[in-house]
Amino acid sequence: MTKKYEFNWRIPVPDFLQQGIVGDRWTEEKESYDYEQTCTFKVDDYGFFVYWKSPSKEGDVQELAQVCDIRYGGMPTNPKLLSTLIKNHGNNVDEKSLTICSGADYVNINYLHVVCPDADTAKKWQQGLRDITHNNKAYNVCPRTSLMKHWMRLRFLVNTKGQMPVKVITKTFASGKTEKLVYSSLAELGLPNGKGDAMDIEDFTFDKFYALYHKICPRNDIDELFQMITRGKDFVTLQQLVTFMNEKQRDPRLNEILYPLYSEKRCTEIINDYENNEDLKKELKISRDGMINYLMSDENAPVFLDRLDMYMDMDQPLAHYYVNSSHNTYLSGRQFGGKSTAEMYRQTLLAGCRCVELDCWDGKGEDEEPIITHGKAMCTDISYKEAIIAIRDCAFVTSDYPIILSFENHCCKSQQYKMAKYCDEIFGDLLLKEAMPGYPLEPGCPLPPPSAMKRKILIKNKRMKPDQEKAEMELFLKGQLVLDNEEKEDASAVAPPKDQLPDPNEPAAEGAPGAEGGAEAAAMPAHTGSTTNVHPWLSSMVNYAQPVKFQGFEAAIKKKTQCAESGFFSNN
Repeated sequence: MTKKYEFNWRIPVPDFLQQGIVGDRWTEEKESYDYEQTCTFKVDDYGFFVYWKSPSKEGDVQELAQVCDIRYGGMPTNPKLLSTLIKNHGNNVDEKSLTICSGADYVNINYLHVVCPDADTAKKWQQGLRDITHNNKAYNVCPRTSLMKHWMRLRFLVNTKGQMPVKVITKTFASGKTEKLVYSSLAELGLPNGKGDAMDIEDFTFDKFYALYHKICPRNDIDELFQMITRGKDFVTLQQLVTFMNEKQRDPRLNEILYPLYSEKRCTEIINDYENNEDLKKELKISRDGMINYLMSDENAPVFLDRLDMYMDMDQPLAHYYVNSSHNTYLSGRQFGGKSTAEMYRQTLLAGCRCVELDCWDGKGEDEEPIITHGKAMCTDISYKEAIIAIRDCAFVTSDYPIILSFENHCCKSQQYKMAKYCDEIFGDLLLKEAMPGYPLEPGCPLPPPSAMKRKILIKNKRMKPDQEKAEMELFLKGQLVLDNEEKEDASAVAPPKDQLPDPNEPAAEGAPGAEGGAEAAAMPAHTGSTTNVHPWLSSMVNYAQPVKFQGFEAAIKKKTQCAESGFFSNN
């Protein structure tokens, strides 16, 4: 960067995580499981890994950058493993347990279970680990820090004697023909280099790992660049560095006031920071190694590091912002014949999404519990209540900004009552059930800003007319509300023939799939839009997110209703 920027990406790791605990570890697949007792679990001081080692097995690690959630509790389905855990830890083993969830995507999640010494330790570790995960800055560290991270990982992969096997290093760098290069490079550095050898981790310093890296993975491109600048010499002069930085390194599109040209003063700082040869420093010159140090530093990040902090004004009305939204959130795959899971709500919210969709339908069971599914598309369904619990658990783990629950409501009033009841009971004070002071639901009054609605959940659903809602709500509170015998809409019913489907060029009904979908939505089986027959309790929970049919911009400007939201059909 043209201006020196201190990139502080580290989150302090609590002492109790670094000191560690002794507990049991288990994982489970369909018909098998892995159980390891008396493991010492710790977190490194950078917060890169949680690592563990038992007396009889090799060490292992879990990279925290790949951890999406840490959950309290966790019980196996395998009866043999369950019996073993209860025998070793008592009937309250669930209260002592942690589940560390990780994966490279939202669908293929791995679960690492840790049995802690007691319930208090489990809760303490859950919060401690949550506090240091989802570190957006740590995802953007420089190449040199990434190398240090990989070096640390290797040092945790020790054998039963506490030594690091050479095979771990060869597996990291190469396989097949190039293994000989790894062995010869280790020998040149004075390290054990036999296929079955191992070394003390104190001997495998970062300097030796860094030298090994450059021997096995030489940067010929930097060599060519260096020769081009120096014209065959072993160093770059101050003036050559200034010219290179301004003509080659600096992005010419940048504003010269905010990002001024490199000066001799700034380039002198670079030489002093990255050149290790004191004699060259005094002469204001930088060597090849110094140039590599600079190019692999945070100063050459591919993104603007200052943009990784919250730098925008979050005090404007909610409608002034783009909202990170999800469509058909519950689906873990395709939209026709796909699988629905409550886990998708957890993963989507943990990824930072602030608006999720719940397609609610009447459940068929004797208990008549509402379900969530992609209606008439042969998708599996999930319990509405289970989805609400998942949303509560993960709503504000990665962000405190408000969440919008976009209901596509096909339920009868009796099941809408359950929808409202679960939101009220499960969300509690997190649910924003009425307008906030200073932000009334009146024409011309702006919406509250995201900063004022932190840790609040908003419901987007059709709302009754005020007089009707008030009258029915009074009857409901007195226990006198009579629910009409409604015809229930079947989520699993066969879609109508193609000749009965609506014209894709016609505007979609508000709330119907396609109202907010894309070209894919137009090809999906059609079904009716959300019900307009709303239970008064659910209606009363709707405030700043009220879906309405779009009547045109002129009508919207005339009404000045800030809380109105309209969907648009897209055929692109």
